[in-house]
Amino acid sequence: MNVAIVASECAPYAKTGGLADVVGALPKYLSALGVDVKIFLPKYDTIDEKKFGLKYLDSIGELNVRVGGFPRSVQVLTALLPNSNVTVYFIDCREYYHRGKIYTENWDEDERFILLNKAVIELCQKLQWAPDVFHCNDWQTGLMPVFVKDSYSWDRMFDHSAFLYSIHNIGYQGRFSFDTLAKAELGQHYGYGGALDFQNSFCMMKGGILFSEVINTVSETYAQEVLTPQYGSGMEEFLLIRQNDFVGVLNGIDIEDWNPSLDKHIPFHFSANDLANKKKNKQFLLEKTSLKFDEKIPVIGIISRLVAQKGFDLIADAISDLMELDAQWVILGSGEEKFEHLFTAMSSTLPDKCWTYLGFNNDLAHLIEAGADMFLMPSHYEPCGLNQMYSLQYGTVPIVRKTGGLADTVHDWHEAQHLGTGNGNGFSFYDATGNALFSTVKRAIDSFNIPDEWRTIQQNGMKMDLSWEHSAKEYIKLYERAIVQRRK
Repeated sequence: MNVAIVASECAPYAKTGGLADVVGALPKYLSALGVDVKIFLPKYDTIDEKKFGLKYLDSIGELNVRVGGFPRSVQVLTALLPNSNVTVYFIDCREYYHRGKIYTENWDEDERFILLNKAVIELCQKLQWAPDVFHCNDWQTGLMPVFVKDSYSWDRMFDHSAFLYSIHNIGYQGRFSFDTLAKAELGQHYGYGGALDFQNSFCMMKGGILFSEVINTVSETYAQEVLTPQYGSGMEEFLLIRQNDFVGVLNGIDIEDWNPSLDKHIPFHFSANDLANKKKNKQFLLEKTSLKFDEKIPVIGIISRLVAQKGFDLIADAISDLMELDAQWVILGSGEEKFEHLFTAMSSTLPDKCWTYLGFNNDLAHLIEAGADMFLMPSHYEPCGLNQMYSLQYGTVPIVRKTGGLADTVHDWHEAQHLGTGNGNGFSFYDATGNALFSTVKRAIDSFNIPDEWRTIQQNGMKMDLSWEHSAKEYIKLYERAIVQRRK
């Protein structure tokens, strides 16, 4: 099976969020399972050519890709995705991608990704490589199925190429004025009142949803949530039309990087069968943060963007009660000023209970996951989430709101006991209130004080298969499904 993964981000080259992690990890596991996979993304000037070994694809030469009736000069570079045999193709157009950042608010933001979509198609033509599946991601690639089935339909080499469209962030939809229609060189039937009209704007995400064979998002629960007005950001209308072809597949985590028995960022390694060194990591973390170590007092970790979407308004509502609990807090992140001030103020007022680092520090992130006893992640919505999965891997019991990928990965201990499933690995709550958050944190602390119970909760989480290998197999099923749909 041949698969082209097209995206605006890919770790380690260009990243603003979870999309890059998916595009940087999934292909390695697909390749290991026998898929011939290639990655296509823009060559931003922020990508270090020497560091990553990029080389010009001289056999292709210059491409002249039309945007709005004018040819744009495109060069193509290649490299191997680190620690893999997967080829990455970089679409280099100085006019559009040499701006010092991945995304802009410039008037031609639509043109930048119209060019990406067309350039990938024309590069495949030059390579004489017709993938069985184009795997497109978010609004930036939403026009690819439209172009292949319309503007490039004259080229019969793509007659059997199917499309999987993955939605990682439904809030960003690629909405522009109808001037974009001419830039994309599409017919008027896609414009006002037509196929890509959404609330009197030209919507690229709508193209991906309506013109792909299969659509997915990054967890099963989130796939259900975005069918509702509360979570769908207006796209629910079109996802409901495609409901039979819309599924959720949970992201995986890179267990080479996030593995407590191998982690190069932590001082003491441990596993589900031998948790003794987790206590040593806790002691090391507390020494580093100038908090007093007491194995009987739980450490609650937070690693996050400090924004309302992540539930920090709920924490703010309950902060007085939370600080009364017999627990210590270690916070790593940055975001809205009011939440940054909240935690720095708590650290200043209660230096024996709370420590805050504003910014991001990868070594510290790994140490918090390894050394904390609990991890708090009370998001209002969370398509997939990664930190709760890292926490499960490290025996750091997650406390989450029951939404999106958090609901799919964290199973409340007391709820599991009531249902008799025996798979409780954390604590969760439904209501988006400070009271619900506080009572759930208190339940977690009560369980922490029962050592045998706590060890069971930890081990239930650590034994879960959260690897990309499992998720990659699910994506292969979606590719096969898309191919069948295309060839009907």
